[in-house]
Amino acid sequence: MELRVEVFNPGNREDFFAFHSRVGGECFCTAWWVPSWEEWAETNAEINLQLREDLLQRGEYDGYLLYANGKVVGWCQAGQRDRLGKILSQFNLTIDPHTWAITCFQIDPNMHRERLAAHLLGKVLEHLQKKGIRRVEVYPKLDEKLAGQHQWTGPLKMYEEAGFNKVRENKSRAVYEIQLHN
Repeated sequence: MELRVEVFNPGNREDFFAFHSRVGGECFCTAWWVPSWEEWAETNAEINLQLREDLLQRGEYDGYLLYANGKVVGWCQAGQRDRLGKILSQFNLTIDPHTWAITCFQIDPNMHRERLAAHLLGKVLEHLQKKGIRRVEVYPKLDEKLAGQHQWTGPLKMYEEAGFNKVRENKSRAVYEIQLHN
């Protein structure tokens, strides 16, 4: 299988929308952008699509697409952490403009068990390191038995295998970090 990872950009935006329409449900990777979980509960596909369009209009291409044999099979949202106020409040974090966050992972359900998420994570971390990013956080669910969309922040085991360490946890999620060396 020929794999490649592309930074999300105007040239592959249609691939992003096609992938999310096919496997991402109604989210369009906007859950962390909505200020609270209460407000998130009030959204729908149309609202989320408009929010994603608004984000792209202002240049917020916040992730990476994974292609297998020319077809998008994965997505990872990543960017400067403090742009997402919901993360700061949910985990009681202090502002740190040097911390980046990986906040969403989606792999085509037909491609699970291929270790594509681990491949994508490795390429994302490699790219962030080349950009000079030194600290990256993730927010996995603690219950590994959850499957599919409930692991939309990425599986805990994958992060631990990649070298992330737990910083703190709340009742359902944890904050893990990795220090990248430049």
